[in-house]
Amino acid sequence: MREPRTVVITGAGTGIGAACARLYADEGAQLVLIGRRREPLEQVAGETGGLILVGDAACPDTWDGFITQIHQRYGRLDVLLACAGGHGLGSATQTSPQTWEAALRCNLDSAFYSARACLPLLLESAGNIVLIGSIASLAAGPQVCGYTTAKHALLGLNRSLARDYGPHCVRVNAVCPGWVRTPMADQEMQPLMDAYGETLQQAYDRVCADVPLRRPASADEIAKVCRFLASADASIITGATLVADGGSSIVDVPTLAFTRLEQPDGQ
Repeated sequence: MREPRTVVITGAGTGIGAACARLYADEGAQLVLIGRRREPLEQVAGETGGLILVGDAACPDTWDGFITQIHQRYGRLDVLLACAGGHGLGSATQTSPQTWEAALRCNLDSAFYSARACLPLLLESAGNIVLIGSIASLAAGPQVCGYTTAKHALLGLNRSLARDYGPHCVRVNAVCPGWVRTPMADQEMQPLMDAYGETLQQAYDRVCADVPLRRPASADEIAKVCRFLASADASIITGATLVADGGSSIVDVPTLAFTRLEQPDGQ
């Protein structure tokens, strides 16, 4: 009988990370749930089991203790899902040094230090790394300089890791979601809700009005994409960026005026 896979998830307390934990728990995986806040991790662990490790994934010193505990508890590591991330709001002139550093820290440093710490164990198991990027890894939204820069850099990290460790049978890939219904995205809807007097659902409908599938993803849908990339079904895929955005990144923006001309009622 095959030994259960051990899966480390950063940002495991909410959103995509929590969805990944539930999905892998259903498959019998041994989970390591990492995050900065204990309460949401305990909530997820109550549903899924697993080892809770509270700390900042962007801190290299934290990982020394984490890896020791992972090795003592499970003796192996098969998959790292780097789901930790955060905001980086403001244009360049509006971004303070502290905001800039925080954006790079939570969106880029967390992925780098997680990968660097986990690689020795992943090399033993010929394991997988999946980095959570964003469509902000591919294009720039308004007033999100720090976030956009960090998420673009994440794809460089993805390619570098894939090239360096592919010869050792470790695969590394990135997932770039568009809008996903998560607590963080719900907060981002607030300015639209305030400006237009809309409900949360109406705000999501507004931001997805020009997305071909006309809706955001669920966290569970993105978790399934992550599972695929870390599975044997994707055994030849490494260094890839899998875009899971409902088609938003394929839209030719200058032609949207013609779409609206054809559909003046906005439908």
